[in-house]
Amino acid sequence: MVPPVEKCIFKFSSKEDLKRWHLYSDSEYGGLSSASLEIKDGGNGSDCTGVFSGNLSTEISEGSKLSINRSGFCGMRSKKFDGFIDLDGYDSIAMRLKGDGRCYISTIYTENWVNSPGQAEDNSWQAFVFAPKGNWYTAKVPLTRYLPTWKGNVIDADMEMNPGRVVGMSLSVNSQGGGFIGAKLGAGEFRVEIDWIKALRMP
Repeated sequence: MVPPVEKCIFKFSSKEDLKRWHLYSDSEYGGLSSASLEIKDGGNGSDCTGVFSGNLSTEISEGSKLSINRSGFCGMRSKKFDGFIDLDGYDSIAMRLKGDGRCYISTIYTENWVNSPGQAEDNSWQAFVFAPKGNWYTAKVPLTRYLPTWKGNVIDADMEMNPGRVVGMSLSVNSQGGGFIGAKLGAGEFRVEIDWIKALRMP
């Protein structure tokens, strides 16, 4: 049976929708970055949207006993799904965004293929998403562009994503940028508005 052309995974139309997400940043490891996730009322009867914003800092708090390789990152990660989301039959992730000219990192988490002690974390697959400044933009990222990663670094592994066993997603940003020439880099404020995240079956 052929799935529908698109499948809505997340929408950002109410405060209830935000309960499916939690924030993280380098502040958990002694960094000074901060982030928030809020609902913005569209006004004039238009739909609400989510706003992921904050400040990227490359500084580390004085007296921090934690050692981190790099600071200057923030993210929003979905809470674990109740079971799995099956994206088999889809080939792209689409996001409707209004950004700030920065490059963001879209992560898909799939069930871990290694069930051994110390390997309890989900598999993570990452791809860059550019969020142009000013206007609404639908970013479409083929699943084949998502690369296997470990602790934020791409790993050289002969692996294929299992889109039928997706357990979560995240959207993050860091001061180093990357991915798109001309994207805004460095420490400072970031802000991206999100309408929805969908899976697409491209023609």
